[in-house]
Amino acid sequence: MEVFTIGFAGRSAGRFFGDLRTAGVARLIDVRLNNTSQLAGFTKHADLPFFLKELCGAAYIHEPLLAPTREMLDAYKKHGGDWAEYERRFLDLMADRQIERTLDRALFSTPTVLLCSENTARHCHRRLVLEYLKNHWADVSVKHL
Repeated sequence: MEVFTIGFAGRSAGRFFGDLRTAGVARLIDVRLNNTSQLAGFTKHADLPFFLKELCGAAYIHEPLLAPTREMLDAYKKHGGDWAEYERRFLDLMADRQIERTLDRALFSTPTVLLCSENTARHCHRRLVLEYLKNHWADVSVKHL
């Protein structure tokens, strides 16, 4: 199964929704801890499901199981934490949550994208989620939009 990732930071709404349409995305899974912030712009929880349906014909799901804890996020973002430490702690969290067992594989039965805020996947937990799943589900391939 091919799973996409996307971040909204630094993207216009036109580019964001255009990239989703071009990829043929039918479902967006929001893996952000906080999806209501004013900084989220056109991807705020109250608006995103409408835009996805109208512009892409896609469904919206918020899945906090795939989000970091507030403590982890603050340690990295607000207190200048080390990425390697954040990555280790986040992967441990995914293992503790046993996402490979608790996450319904049917969520990925249609072209699906994981959403977070980071512009690139390099230092973003959406990449870590899919790397973790790829290690447990042999049929996962990842494409970062």
